[in-house]
Amino acid sequence: ESPCIYNLFIFWFIGKDKIEEVVNDFKGAGVALGMFNTDASIIDFAHSSFKFALSRELPLYLSTKNTILKKYDGRFKDIFQEIYDTQYKPLYEAKGIWYEHRLIDDMVAYAMKSEGGFVWACKNYDGDVQSDSIAQGYGSLGLMTSVLICPDGKTVESEAAHGTVTRHYRMHQQGKETSTNPIASIFAWTRGLLHRAKLDNNQKLENFANKLEEVCIETMEAGFMTKDLAICIKGMNGVQRSDYLNTFEFLDKLAENLKLKLNLSCK
Repeated sequence: ESPCIYNLFIFWFIGKDKIEEVVNDFKGAGVALGMFNTDASIIDFAHSSFKFALSRELPLYLSTKNTILKKYDGRFKDIFQEIYDTQYKPLYEAKGIWYEHRLIDDMVAYAMKSEGGFVWACKNYDGDVQSDSIAQGYGSLGLMTSVLICPDGKTVESEAAHGTVTRHYRMHQQGKETSTNPIASIFAWTRGLLHRAKLDNNQKLENFANKLEEVCIETMEAGFMTKDLAICIKGMNGVQRSDYLNTFEFLDKLAENLKLKLNLSCK
């Protein structure tokens, strides 16, 4: 809030003199930001990304702004490239897929004009913004899955990325009708169940989770949907009540279709 000099000091534990850099000589009020990462964290991120893309048999792209953040983002670029060249390149080539680094602005433009079919490894802020952009581009945040993966391949956390939908819950508490899209919550469970099935080698559980996901997609494609998706089709002002199901009607429709699919698979 007053004039000051913002300095960065680096103290080495052994062998080197300290480094002091002037970040900015503030003549008045302002703000500053400090940011760090560790090689261990970046390496874990790289392995998680490479393994996930390999499991999906899709090419992997890493996006950074290493032309501006030459040291910081350059570290991500260098570590990813080294790990790919030494550990994953033959595996990727055997699947007919690849890894490539791209600048974040170039990657955003590519994602907008592409038809998908790739895995996009983003730094934290970039991923937070672009994941919502892509989810909305497909219709709704209610269709978005979110799975956190550990490098060991054994531990995952699956969640609905859209949050708690507080506004709809307050309407429900008041006895008002809601049309809340449950797909992301359902897929949070199915992705968790699929991983459990993988760890336990449980084919029945895997089949159930896959069929539930198929039912969700098939039901929406057949024209049964919640209000958020109806708005995507007809616009906010063009939607009539007959164009969508409320929360419970949609869940009942999914349950009905799931029973049919499970009965057919048993015959």
